[in-house]
Amino acid sequence: MTHVFPTYNRFDFELISGNGVIVTDDQGQDYLDFTSGIGVCNFGYQNTKIQNAVNIQLTKMWHISNLYQNHLQEAVAELLVGEEDKLVFFANSGTEANEAALKLARKATGKTKVLSFNHSFHGRTYGSMSMTGNDHIKEGFAPLVPDISFVDYNDEASLDAITNDLAAVILEVIQGEGGVIVGDKDWLHAVQDKCKATNTLLIVDEVQTGIGRTGYKFAYQGVGLDPDIVTSAKALANGLPVGAMIGKANLGPAFGPGTHGSTFAGNPLTMSAAQAVLTQLTPAFLEEVRDKSAAVWEKLDHFEDLKVVKSISGRGLMIGIHLTDDLPVNDVIKALHQKGLLTLSAVGNTLRLLPPLVMSKTDLLSGLQTIYQVLAEN
Repeated sequence: MTHVFPTYNRFDFELISGNGVIVTDDQGQDYLDFTSGIGVCNFGYQNTKIQNAVNIQLTKMWHISNLYQNHLQEAVAELLVGEEDKLVFFANSGTEANEAALKLARKATGKTKVLSFNHSFHGRTYGSMSMTGNDHIKEGFAPLVPDISFVDYNDEASLDAITNDLAAVILEVIQGEGGVIVGDKDWLHAVQDKCKATNTLLIVDEVQTGIGRTGYKFAYQGVGLDPDIVTSAKALANGLPVGAMIGKANLGPAFGPGTHGSTFAGNPLTMSAAQAVLTQLTPAFLEEVRDKSAAVWEKLDHFEDLKVVKSISGRGLMIGIHLTDDLPVNDVIKALHQKGLLTLSAVGNTLRLLPPLVMSKTDLLSGLQTIYQVLAEN
């Protein structure tokens, strides 16, 4: 008997411990983790610097509310924006960060309409869900937030929908849940140019793609975009619940005292973890991620020879292996469990890989070899 709502289709084992890039279940089975807790534990498990920072903060103060000064919020905000003239609002999750982005866009522009894209995913609370281009997620929850429309991703014709009456366009540089669909660089810049021409704010959702996943702090940096608003979460505190909305400083007056808030957001415990994450996200570390990614993608070139693989997409250590319809992705995931490897799925019968960024090149290639062998048997 369970007292938990049945909102998740769970596998029949529990993960009870982790060390580095290996997690262990309640039966003592070890797994090489190619999920990072769905793109969260980019620095693996029991990362010494993160653990030490949290342990120290545990002996001081867990929670103070946002009625008082918080030097850790200032430190994390500075690490997030660097030398750029930007401001940060801290939340508890990615969906909350996107809710804040929606509110800021409407408040700052005085307009209400927002354009999003089919197959996008921005969260499950009402505002974020309303901006999500996946009808299955929205079934049974109408009416949704009004004035939000959808067009096709990576489609030149979609540029015509960016007009002067929009408050914002929201997009992911790589649509993660939607099938690891990579935005074409020229198309992304065309979207940005049209936003500027129509005084429309550009919101880039970096909840899954950010904090080093593509070899850059944020994926938009890898394609040279200059968004007005960026949202982050998942890997920002390596497992503690946190979100952040980053906006250009000229938007600051629209979010004055009383316009938005949160009781728990930016509490000292999560900020201590986020600070430890971001101080490790150095240029040298990101260069190493890009180096390992190059070896991974060289290995992935061979996967397209397999009859069950339609195509491969992604960037950095965010990978989608698109399978033929006669091989259900969940069957592959379960077969990989038997081989001691954890993987994910995404829309379009896609095997999704999000390994920790700290995983060695040797372990990355070993995990890919295991996947290759399982796919080759089908």
